[in-house]
Amino acid sequence: MNSNKAKATTTPKYETVAISQLKLDPNNARKHPPTNINRIKASLAAFGQQKPIIIDRENVVRAGNGTLLAAMELGWKEMQVVRSDLSGDAATAYAIADNRTAELAEWDDMLLAQQLAELAASSEQLWDAAGFTAETPHSGKQVSGDEREPSGDFEQVDESLETKYECPKCHFKWS
Repeated sequence: MNSNKAKATTTPKYETVAISQLKLDPNNARKHPPTNINRIKASLAAFGQQKPIIIDRENVVRAGNGTLLAAMELGWKEMQVVRSDLSGDAATAYAIADNRTAELAEWDDMLLAQQLAELAASSEQLWDAAGFTAETPHSGKQVSGDEREPSGDFEQVDESLETKYECPKCHFKWS
């Protein structure tokens, strides 16, 4: 790797570039299995491209390789990009940081469950485009990656109590 210092550009310049001119990063350490690409495709189909991919001076994708793959599978002809001035080690470090910083975020499981239930009730298409499947428990167990089973007995809930939310998929109720 060559050692170039990171250089911040002033204001990102958005461009529309033909997909045929874009190159996937051959050294991208982030892999995109079919499940991931299918989720990205669902998001692109529902919302369009809401953020640009990042490319370098040679049109190599530095952030957004999965988005490019999904757009290609959808038959898109062009994409919005921001051209970065980073090169060498700085471009590599940015590509890694872009993926790693997203991994370090955490879900608010209760808020996520509430939002997923509301999406499922309002629009099956939007719920699907959010990236979750019917197999994902709305309790947030798989979302958070916590594989521990709950301990202890649960109190029986009086069915006469009014609940504010109910998941239309699994019928879990909460207030």
